[in-house]
Amino acid sequence: MIPQRFSIGPAGAEIAMLQWGERGKPPALLVHGTGFVADVWDEVARELASTYTVYGLDRRGHGASHKPRTYHFADYADDICRVVDALGLRNVYGIGHSAGATDLLLAAKLVPGCFTRLFVMEPTAMNPFAARDPSVGLSEQSLSRVQGALRRQAEFDSPDAVFERYRAAPAFVDWTEASLWAYVRHGFTPLDNGRVRLCCTPEIESAMLRPIYEVMEQVYVGDTRGNPFTWFSEIACTVMVTTAEMSWPIYKEMATHALALIPHAQTLVFEGAGHCVVQEAPALVARAIREFSA
Repeated sequence: MIPQRFSIGPAGAEIAMLQWGERGKPPALLVHGTGFVADVWDEVARELASTYTVYGLDRRGHGASHKPRTYHFADYADDICRVVDALGLRNVYGIGHSAGATDLLLAAKLVPGCFTRLFVMEPTAMNPFAARDPSVGLSEQSLSRVQGALRRQAEFDSPDAVFERYRAAPAFVDWTEASLWAYVRHGFTPLDNGRVRLCCTPEIESAMLRPIYEVMEQVYVGDTRGNPFTWFSEIACTVMVTTAEMSWPIYKEMATHALALIPHAQTLVFEGAGHCVVQEAPALVARAIREFSA
């Protein structure tokens, strides 16, 4: 099954979309995490497409989507609302990973009644009612990680060179081969000289990571719209918040924050998997998504 590719929105503000399966079935919307693209959902999406019309999007700053200046959490939620409105989606099953899961949780408040349920894997979340003084800023360790993204290698000789390099990297070693190739083929753009370059450049990724680390350290304040994590308490649909046994403690801590705020939340642990469980165990994830929908 080859997904259909299209985009919504005007030039310069477009959101790149994928669709698996034919229209006419209940819609499912997949939202990836930081640094990736919609294509990394391919193995899960193929499994779900027999029951759902499955959509995925490249989040702003990623893949073929627009590359604006701002990467606040509410900006991403607005993009979800744009997709829902442009496609006329109703009774949507939202399925998201990491910061992409947060996009869906915030959008559920902005478009009440649109989502029937949300399946979110280790969302980026904080307790806005126990925020620390933002003037303390980020710790040196977090600042180092934000700035470290600027040193990420952006260009490679070929897709094969990317795959070989990433296959050996700890963050990707447990990914299925199909998932890693999906990222390599669609997370990089070809250059005129035959080389390939990251779509989500080091500069963009660094800009995205700052608010994420501010959430991790409980110092995120949002923008003129305020701290959007207060919106979690207004989510009306049923939500499944999952964690992964082998992921870092901070992801479990943030999931705990989300669970404490969301009124109708359940929880599930993926045993033997890490943070990128979608790409490590797609069959396991697809089964859990189906069981929750039942």
